[in-house]
Amino acid sequence: MPSWENNVRKVVPYTPGEQPRIRDIIKLNTNENPYPPSPAVQAALAQTDSELLRKYPDPAASLLVDAIAKQYGVSSDRVFVGVGSDDVLAMSFLTFFASGRPILFPDITYSFYDVWADLFRIPYETRALDENFRITSRDYFAENGGIIFPNPNAPTGVLKPLGEVEEIVSRNRDVVVIVDEAYIDFEDGEDGAIPADSALNLIDRYENLLVVQTFSKSRSLAGMRIGYAIGSKKLIRYLNDAKYSFNSYTMNQTAIAAGVAAVEDQAYFARCLGRIKATRRWTEDALRELGFSFQDSQSNFLFVTHERVPARELFAALREAKIIVRYFDKPRIDNYLRITIGTDEEMEKLIAFLKDYLGQ
Repeated sequence: MPSWENNVRKVVPYTPGEQPRIRDIIKLNTNENPYPPSPAVQAALAQTDSELLRKYPDPAASLLVDAIAKQYGVSSDRVFVGVGSDDVLAMSFLTFFASGRPILFPDITYSFYDVWADLFRIPYETRALDENFRITSRDYFAENGGIIFPNPNAPTGVLKPLGEVEEIVSRNRDVVVIVDEAYIDFEDGEDGAIPADSALNLIDRYENLLVVQTFSKSRSLAGMRIGYAIGSKKLIRYLNDAKYSFNSYTMNQTAIAAGVAAVEDQAYFARCLGRIKATRRWTEDALRELGFSFQDSQSNFLFVTHERVPARELFAALREAKIIVRYFDKPRIDNYLRITIGTDEEMEKLIAFLKDYLGQ
């Protein structure tokens, strides 16, 4: 090894979901929304002044921050935005997990967490989900340097009730607790309202609580890369200090315009959520009839296992049929498939193939 390589920061990178270049596929592997963004987004992009593209964007992304703050009933100094929730989360790791004590997160969870921890040299420990893929609150009562977990969890789709979330936050007031709510909008309940189990319902009580969400899933803007965090003024100020020390111009003009339009069209947002939840319920019933089992999902995907056919075999067979789902070759979950909820037509084709393949 050349001597200069001794000084290279080496990490094992995150492996994102495949973006296949196969034509005419049914793509159910990366939890993208099957429906287009709000028509208001298209209109906003069409009206974007080309002169704006020549100039640097507003580093504070004030229009977007203000729109998010208005939607959630908080002041703008309690909102932080970034290039997708991955950017927001990475900045949060860098900003808040600097004590030298290990941070805690589940053993089966979003697989970027350990990558960021390794990248920023943050010690960490994982806590095992129980036999039903649920987070055990008491596992997070030990001394630590911070806590992060998704709710609903990924890739399992299991939702932790708000009371149990608060139990973790209240027992860890001396560290920052981050609740990653990429999928919270798909919780059963009133479409488009703040979900009953969202940790946003706790932010006025806990200065150390940061809630992170994204436009990628429920608002159909994965390609625009918009994420945000809501928390106390102090947490947001610390995040902005880190951001402006790293990269001031993180959000481009088109993303800001698209994000504002998406937030303001709540009626379209609610309709899309309702359609996806209805399709999820239909798909759950159809998969159960075919011998699949899974925990209750409050996300836009199902995490399923079959009673007799290995997940790896099903994954390969589906791919051959140009239906792409997600398979994780990892301990405890290597016999499960994660299936994104697509359109009714896409899910009907998935079920039709599985019926034929399973001989039912």
